Amino acid sequence: MMNSQDLITACGNDWAAYTQHEFICQLGNGTLPTKAYLDYLQQDYLFLLHYARAYALQIYKSTSLAQMQEALPSLRGLIEQEIAHHLAYCRAQGLTQQQIEQLREAPGTIAYTRFVLDTGMAADRLALMVAQAPCGLGYGEIGQALHEQSTSGDHPYQDWLDIYCGATFQQDVRQSKVLLDSYLSDVPLHSERGQSLCRIFHTATRMEAAFWQQSLDAAKQLTQLPPSTYPRPDNKPQESA
Repeated sequence: MMNSQDLITACGNDWAAYTQHEFICQLGNGTLPTKAYLDYLQQDYLFLLHYARAYALQIYKSTSLAQMQEALPSLRGLIEQEIAHHLAYCRAQGLTQQQIEQLREAPGTIAYTRFVLDTGMAADRLALMVAQAPCGLGYGEIGQALHEQSTSGDHPYQDWLDIYCGATFQQDVRQSKVLLDSYLSDVPLHSERGQSLCRIFHTATRMEAAFWQQSLDAAKQLTQLPPSTYPRPDNKPQESA
């Protein structure tokens, strides 16, 4: 039989590459460039819209009312906490919700979200839960690690830390882990089914690391451009005088 730790173990070094990525190290110590953080929030907002659809797909693939209700706490937290935080920060930077939703999805955002949704469409509810699991389990582990670091009250990303290091999110992660483990317990680890679930989890984990990296890369590209050529939220090129 298997559990969520077996999924993490099957990732090898790729799990640490995700949960200890340079983006997270810089975010934790407050040195992450604002451009990288803003790019991340905008792309993560677009990601979370698809992620919410994945929870809706979980509900669609449920076979009982009890299973339908299992997805609701995570979906509610995603919409009421995570998405709300991303919008609030972006508004403070002068971006409206409409502008964010008109942004182009970055390649990493497209690849990750479509992988999760395609997995859910092609496979069963458990496979979809496994495809979504690296996000929750990883953020939970990251939140615990950053909570152990001493941070001053004027940390530039304190709002993000308050969410993912907070008791509510950490409790949601623990509950989701218990739920996932209850379904995985019926699957032999070394069976074809078990190995297929490990591959799904591993692929999603690699995409999580790539998601961090794309925002670091985007910030570097913006830094190398003169301000007049920065991409605009409406994706329209800056007109020359």
